[in-house]
Amino acid sequence: MHSAIVILGAAVRPDGAPSPSLHRRTLYGLEAARRAPDAPIFCSGGPGRHGPSEASVMRRILISEGVPPERLTLDEDSRDTLQNVVAAARFIRISGLEGAVICTDVYHAPRVAMLFRALGVSSERGPLARGRGTTSLAHWSFMTLREVAAYAYDFAVIMHRAPELREVISRA
Repeated sequence: MHSAIVILGAAVRPDGAPSPSLHRRTLYGLEAARRAPDAPIFCSGGPGRHGPSEASVMRRILISEGVPPERLTLDEDSRDTLQNVVAAARFIRISGLEGAVICTDVYHAPRVAMLFRALGVSSERGPLARGRGTTSLAHWSFMTLREVAAYAYDFAVIMHRAPELREVISRA
């Protein structure tokens, strides 16, 4: 038995192309998939402001890189990180898997891990870049500060709703 590779969504550009963050996260998922060739891949992210769902853009990238479509499960309904994690946790439980390999940006991973933990699902970080790469310092700083606020908010929500959400993810 193994874990699911869980790729968290990010914005899609008006022309349907992935944002740099979505592209980066998908490549992290691709690297995780190469390291665990039998693991299912859960692409999570619904439609944002533009274009197709985040999950369908991930699917397109992964298939173009040689990942067999049958390894992919798409969550095209989630609109935020909490919904991504609840959908992934439900998939993991229903599939009888051990946990999640988190593929997202390094500043986002602690919040994702906290949410999985609160739902009783083990997780580990997948391949993540260290530092900000080619992202501007201003944007990276903004995203990191945004995560601090989002972590606090999601922590409060998950502590209040954890029993209800655990029930949701355990339903087949």
